[in-house]
Amino acid sequence: MKVVVFSAKPYDRAFLHEAARPLGHDLVFVEATLTADSAVLADGAQAVCVFVNDHCDAAALERLAGLGVKLVALRCAGFNNVDLQAARRLGIAVARVPAYSPHAVAEHTLALVLALNRKIHRAYNRVREGNFALDGLLGFDLHGKTVGVVGTGQIGAIAAGLFQGFGCTVIAHDMYENPDCVARGIAYVSREELFARADIVSLHCPLTPQTRHMIDADAIARMKRGVMIVNTSRGAVIDTPAVLEGLKSGRIGNLALDVYEEEGDLFFEDLSNTILGDDVFARLLTFPNVLITGHQAFFTKEALGNIADTTLANIDAFAKSGAPLHAVSVEKIAE
Repeated sequence: MKVVVFSAKPYDRAFLHEAARPLGHDLVFVEATLTADSAVLADGAQAVCVFVNDHCDAAALERLAGLGVKLVALRCAGFNNVDLQAARRLGIAVARVPAYSPHAVAEHTLALVLALNRKIHRAYNRVREGNFALDGLLGFDLHGKTVGVVGTGQIGAIAAGLFQGFGCTVIAHDMYENPDCVARGIAYVSREELFARADIVSLHCPLTPQTRHMIDADAIARMKRGVMIVNTSRGAVIDTPAVLEGLKSGRIGNLALDVYEEEGDLFFEDLSNTILGDDVFARLLTFPNVLITGHQAFFTKEALGNIADTTLANIDAFAKSGAPLHAVSVEKIAE
C-alpha cells in the first residue's frame, strides 16, 4: 500500500521506515502539513499518515477521497483535528494510536513542574553568565502539596502516581473513576472542588466539547491564589487570554505548557529567525513564571517506536482486511 506521510520530520522517517521494512508498504514522506491545498500530494496513495497539526477537515478529506485515499492513519492518540462525520460520509476509515508511552508524557509533566518550581531554566542561564545570585529562584516543597489531576486515563494515572511518590496528596476528576487510582487512595472530587483545593492542577484530559476552555476565567477565580497549572494534554483545554489575566493578577503563580491552542502555526518548526505573529503566545513568553515546551512530552525513543509500530499495524490491517486495528468512529466524539 502506498502511504503519504504528511508533516514528516527526520525522526518520523527513521522510526516509520524501521516499522514498515518487514511489511513492504511504500511510504512517501512530505514535509508539508496536510490541508485542502496540499492534499494533492497524496495522488496515487491509498492512505495518508498525519499528525496533530494536520488539517483533516471536510475540505481536505473531500480532496483525499477524490484521489482515492481510503485511510487516514493518525500517528497520535488525539483525533480532534479530523472531521469524523465527513470521513464517514466519504467512506474514509480513520485510525489512531491509542497509547504509545504514557510514561513519556507523565514524566515530562513532572519535569515541567520541577523545572518551573525550582526555576531550573532561569538558574541555568544565570550560571552560564556567571550570575550565582539566588534572588528570584525561590521554590516550594512538593511534599505535602495537593495536586489535582484532571483526567485519569493511562497518562493521568501514571502522573498521579509520580506526584504521590513526591509525597503529594492527589485528588482527581474524571467522568470515570480509575480503579487503580482509587486503590492508591486517590479521591475523586468534582471539578469545582478540585480547582478550589489544588496547589497544582495537572491536565491530562482529551479535547471534547465538554473540556474545551475548561480552564477559563470562572475556573481560575475558584483556584487558590498562586496555583500552578500544568497542561500536557490539548492546548484548547485552556482559554489562553483568561490565563494571561490570571498571571497578571497573581491568581496563577506558575504556568507550564507543552501544548497551545494555536500551536499549529508554531510548534515543530524552527522559527528562530522570524518574528512571531501570535501576540497572545508572545505575551506568554514575557512572564518569568511561565515555562513552555513545544509539544515534546511524547518525544522519547520508546514512544516514537511504539507510535511507528502501531501506525504501521493499523495500515497493514487495513490493507489486508479493510479495517484498521484501532479505528476511530463518529461515536468516539461523545466519549
